[in-house]
Amino acid sequence: MTIPMLSLLPGPGAAPALGQLLALLGGTLALRPYVFIFLAAYLWLASRQLGWSRTLLFLAGGYLLAWTSELASIHTGFPYGLYIYIPATRGQELWVAGVPFMDSLSYVFLSYASYQLAALLLAGGGLSAPPPWRRRCQQAWLQIGLGGVLFVLLDVVIDPLSLRGYRWFLGQIYGYPASGWYFGIPLSNFAGWLVVGLLLMTLLHLLAGHPPTDTPGTAAAPPWSSPLWGGTALYFGVLLFNLVLTFVIGEPVLGGIAVGLAVILGGAAAAAGRALARATRRSPAALAQPTTAAANRPEPDLTRSPGKGNPGQPS
Repeated sequence: MTIPMLSLLPGPGAAPALGQLLALLGGTLALRPYVFIFLAAYLWLASRQLGWSRTLLFLAGGYLLAWTSELASIHTGFPYGLYIYIPATRGQELWVAGVPFMDSLSYVFLSYASYQLAALLLAGGGLSAPPPWRRRCQQAWLQIGLGGVLFVLLDVVIDPLSLRGYRWFLGQIYGYPASGWYFGIPLSNFAGWLVVGLLLMTLLHLLAGHPPTDTPGTAAAPPWSSPLWGGTALYFGVLLFNLVLTFVIGEPVLGGIAVGLAVILGGAAAAAGRALARATRRSPAALAQPTTAAANRPEPDLTRSPGKGNPGQPS
């Protein structure tokens, strides 16, 4: 597909007045309500897990990282390959230097959901307990890496569907100067998503590496009330939303790929969930405070001979 290179350039009025800005934000909300529904789910889930300060910090940092990557790609081709945003909705919704605001914003909740699903698949964490990657460094990299892959798997459905936005309510907002082999998407796009996804997972890991200071601690809770499960539900909510649209617009092959992903990942998540639920039933209190118990356990006194009074030896 050939698209005029003029659409690479940001339009006039880079600094709209406050009234215009509010009108554009309102237009974005009206045109893209599904984005803000998913974003609201992220805010609710992440605030319970990270606290509001870290939740908003990831919102800002994740958006900035995604926007920078898209801005670089439409001008240089890195990291996603060269593509072009078509300003068909300019004046109706908010654009930031030639990039639709809602597009970069989506990376935040997509990466959070992928990170939480990775935690579940790795059996990485309990209910309100600090997850194992805080106790084992290798688990952190596994979760970051798997989260990045899951992030890309969402785009396997999202990007081809978005490229056909003229057939549904998204509209035609972008295109590639040269069509790629995967439903018109070049492989470089998925490589870029992996790179950016790993950066987003790393940022989220750094923010989640300490307990929040602005929310109260939670006691042991049933698994379905955990943000871990909420993030997983958000992941499948996004996947199913796009899955339905593939059939609505008459793309059964793409829909079949989405169904396959949903079945495989859903089965894996269900198996991990059952294992976690069994562990919870066995010892909910231990799962609630695993590190506290370890911290309070006395260390062996190696200067004393074994005996009944030695806390390092059994009575």
